Amino acid sequence: MNQKVPDYLNEKGNIVRLIIYTAVFALVFINIYQPFGSKNWFPVSEVKYFLFSSVIILTGVLVVVVSRIIMYHYSRRHDLFVRQYAVWILVEILAMSLFYTLLETFAFDDSRSFREMMKQSVINTSLVLLLPYFTLWLYFAFKDKSKKLEKLSHELEFHEQPSKGILNFLDEKKELRLSVLSEQVFWIEAADNYIKIHYLNKGRLLAFMVRNTLKTVEESLVNSSMVRCNRSTIVNFDHVKILRKEKEGILLGLDHEQIPDIPVSKTYAEKVVLRFSSY
Repeated sequence: MNQKVPDYLNEKGNIVRLIIYTAVFALVFINIYQPFGSKNWFPVSEVKYFLFSSVIILTGVLVVVVSRIIMYHYSRRHDLFVRQYAVWILVEILAMSLFYTLLETFAFDDSRSFREMMKQSVINTSLVLLLPYFTLWLYFAFKDKSKKLEKLSHELEFHEQPSKGILNFLDEKKELRLSVLSEQVFWIEAADNYIKIHYLNKGRLLAFMVRNTLKTVEESLVNSSMVRCNRSTIVNFDHVKILRKEKEGILLGLDHEQIPDIPVSKTYAEKVVLRFSSY
């Protein structure tokens, strides 16, 4: 109850949606659902009730309009907590109930006591407001979660490959461990529960260990020049200068004298040959 109300509940667009949906819901539901029919609210005929209900409902919804405008401006200056929000809705229900009770008393000349009419109005108004409120809040929450998941997905993609020519390597906890220019990376190999990235730094060939699987890294490098060539190795094709077929299979020669030829397994042979041909 001491938690802040989610920001999406007080966004302008969502406030407008809430008001419109509540008005339409109240108008339709009060005419087609028996507990909200004219026999339970206004002692008039069904036809007359239908004619007047539009004006009556829309006039009553003005209470929600005024309330939400005040709430919007209040939330811009102060934090709005769940407890306050609940009280605010209760006030909306009581205010709208009072409006309908006074309308019954003076416009429809209802013979029932004020207490009885107020009690019935509170019940009807609670359902007319709370049902659309609840369904819309679920919808707003779903949309908010979807946006956050989409944003998180974009952020992960950004961390994996933030710009062309740069490779980022994350560990199994999605934490960035190494960021290096693509042209500096020669190959990546599996090492038990780690991967070993072989790259060039200040003219020296170095290796950096990251706790992750080769499959996960391969998936993150799908749009790069990195190509899987056997069960435990990914090669940067920007550095592949020779593809040589021998009796034992295909070998890749890289443009660095300290790097031995890297074998290509039969599983990846066709893919590697096609990729090399495109280069």
